[in-house]
Amino acid sequence: MTNSVRNQYLALFWAIFILVMCDIPLQGEHTPPFVGFDKLTHTGFFFVLTVLLFYGKIRQQRNYEYRIITILKIIGITAALGGGIELLQWKVFTYRDGDWWDFFCDMVGVGMGIFSYIMLHRIRLHEKKIFN
Repeated sequence: MTNSVRNQYLALFWAIFILVMCDIPLQGEHTPPFVGFDKLTHTGFFFVLTVLLFYGKIRQQRNYEYRIITILKIIGITAALGGGIELLQWKVFTYRDGDWWDFFCDMVGVGMGIFSYIMLHRIRLHEKKIFN
């Protein structure tokens, strides 16, 4: 357990940052720079979180092995965080709106992170075959 926490500290800090940023009250009249900025922010937050979770797992394994169980765990963790944030906004932090489209954008960011991991794995595997 402590080995996992030691390797996942960046992802843990980022998850706390996401939780705080998504639940703080917006001060004054909040006008985003463009329509859809909120959705783009959610996608970016969760893309970075997914990349950091994979980074911690790679550090823990000390290799780039492709494991479907790792992907499923990351989907579960990020879905729980994204869904939890939306439920908190809906029921607890009533000054924010719980929006399931935000959750969808969270999962789009996760999908982008998973795709990046798979592509990185394939590139590393291809390089290994070429140079060996």
